[in-house]
Amino acid sequence: MARSEADLRRFLHGLPGVDQVGAEGRAAGLFTRSIKTTAKAWAIDMAISMVDLTTLEGADTPGKVRSLCAKAMRPDGTAPAVAAVCVYPDLVATAVDALQGSRVAVASVATAFPSGRAALDTKLHDVRDAVAAGAGEIDMVIDRGAFLAGHYLQVFDEIVATKAACGSAHLKVILETGELVTLDNVRRASWLALLAGGDFIKTSTGKVTPAATPPVALTMLQAVRDFHATTGSVRGVKLAGGIRTSKDAVRYLVMVNEVAGEQWLDPALFRFGASSLLNDLLLQRHKLATGVYDGPDYVTVD
Repeated sequence: MARSEADLRRFLHGLPGVDQVGAEGRAAGLFTRSIKTTAKAWAIDMAISMVDLTTLEGADTPGKVRSLCAKAMRPDGTAPAVAAVCVYPDLVATAVDALQGSRVAVASVATAFPSGRAALDTKLHDVRDAVAAGAGEIDMVIDRGAFLAGHYLQVFDEIVATKAACGSAHLKVILETGELVTLDNVRRASWLALLAGGDFIKTSTGKVTPAATPPVALTMLQAVRDFHATTGSVRGVKLAGGIRTSKDAVRYLVMVNEVAGEQWLDPALFRFGASSLLNDLLLQRHKLATGVYDGPDYVTVD
């Protein structure tokens, strides 16, 4: 496909429309699926291994990040480590040091997170700083204003430039689906990010509601499935914002399996961006092992 505004518009607006009612109905149906105890135990451990344990607050400190990293590597005595710890660029070096020798990746938000409202040079400097500090994954935000105004080539070129600035680091492209309004826009933004080279497409910054919702997740999973079928390239999905319970995490894993396929049941291709989800996964894991519920003091408060 030639890279021009007209070509992008023609392609994106030529994608099949999303039936909102149909998407909501199918997502609701998938969320009613139940799984047996042994499968549930596997699903909880899989979900833990897919968590990007996140702290993105103005009050974040090196001490808080080190504590989060310790929890990421060893959530409890026997649970698997999480996939990554996600922090602001200025705390990447702290996370890299704390996670030294572990398999937990360091992810960092960039490109004027969460608004994405900055000059491209500023955004790319943000990315290069995080990568230079040791981040192996970059979560960028698209310019939603440009996308909604139909400036698709501008968004495309920014993703391409950000991917280049990442070097060997993986790029997750945040769509901020709560601001895209329609599922048609979610599909178009997903394809735009994939065409521009994003390794993952991600629902949201966690700063806007709604964030990750079942119909949005369904639409994005369909996009990576169809992109793979069309191009042969395998890309990932990250759901972030509002996923707090084990029940919902397991439901999303069922959706991943049913919509994208078993191949995506892997932390290399599917992630949960979360801060509180891990605690509930650990509580439910212990309940399955012991038959009793623990109090909230069983897990650390982040």
